[in-house]
Formats: sequence, structure tokens, C-alpha cells
Amino acid sequence: MTTIGIIGAGHIGGQIARKAVELGYDVVISNSRGPETLADLVAELGPRARAATPAEAAAAGDFAVVTVPLRSLPDVPVEPLAGKIVLDTNNYYWERDGHIPALDAGEATTSGLLQEHLPQSKVAKAFNHIMSSQITADGTPAGTLNRRALATASDFPEAAELVARLYDEFGFDTVNMGPVSESWRAERDRPAYVIRQNAAELTENLAKAPRTI
Repeated sequence: MTTIGIIGAGHIGGQIARKAVELGYDVVISNSRGPETLADLVAELGPRARAATPAEAAAAGDFAVVTVPLRSLPDVPVEPLAGKIVLDTNNYYWERDGHIPALDAGEATTSGLLQEHLPQSKVAKAFNHIMSSQITADGTPAGTLNRRALATASDFPEAAELVARLYDEFGFDTVNMGPVSESWRAERDRPAYVIRQNAAELTENLAKAPRTI
């Protein structure tokens, strides 16, 4: 069975873990405060889940989800993620993370920053423009009329394909934005951000997104 290493156990990480174990995945989840602080969450998730350090979660996962504040990207373990697909859920909140000039100027993306930090990994944008509670609530079977769609972006086709498979299992269609350099289109304050939209609507919203806010 596939194991997902989750680095970050906040709202998004917890909801991805809940849906993953429901679907039969094994989950190794971590946060910055230590495995013992995740006892209640792991008890809720059941026998398919265990708590670990970020390095242990990275090593255990067949692929990983990084869902930490942008300011914490330097703390994401590098070596255990080498050669693996890594899903990035981040958005740039300068009020929380501090101003990053390259992001302010539209010269970089949050997923691109993670890819630079993980040069031997294959980063893909995922689950960044949906409210966390909706990850477990809004999914519907493939073929459902107006099925909600989510976006991904990656420099690696196999990483984008994994996200598309996971989205489908979670109950969502996929719109591929292209390379990581285009991942800003689904980020904060843009037309596609945290609204319910089908694939056609998402494609339209991504196309009209402004590069800087």
C-alpha cells in the first residue's frame, strides 16, 4: 500500500490525512512540535496513520505533501525527499511570512521556491486553492455534473499525473496549469482562489489571473 509522508499537520495536512486513510493510504504525519503533539490526530485517523518527525515522514513516504508556512520552507528535510514527488500546498501570505521581494515582483512562485530547496525532488502544486474543510466534503464521483476541479502545476509530467490521480480519488477533476512557473495562477487573491468551480470555469479563471496583486 502507498504511504504518504505529510510534513505539516495543520488544517490542510490534517484533512489530506483524513481523506487519504479513508481511501486506504498509509499516512506518516509530522509537525514542527514533535510526534507526541499529534497523538489525538493519530488516534482519530486510526491504524493506518502514525506520527513522526518531518525527516521520518519524508523518508517513509512513497511521495510527500509539504504543507507548512512559507517561512518554514528552509526547515523541510532535503535528503529524505530526493527522487520523490512532493506536493506543495503553499500560498504567499506576506502578513504571516514577511515580504519576499521575488514573490512581490512576480519573479518567483512559492512552488518554485520549494523546488529550488528540493533540487532532487519533483515538486507539484496541489490543494492550495480550496478551503481545508472542503477537501473532505466537496469530492464527488468522476463524471458528476459540474464536478469541482482543482489545479496543479509541475515541471515533471509524472508529478502532475500523480496529483491528477490523487485529485480524482479525492473526488475532483484536474486542470493542469503547466510548469511550476505558472503555479501563481491559482494562488491567493486571484480569480481561482478558494471558490467552487468546474474544470471549464477553473480554466477560465486561471487564464485571466493577474501576475501581481
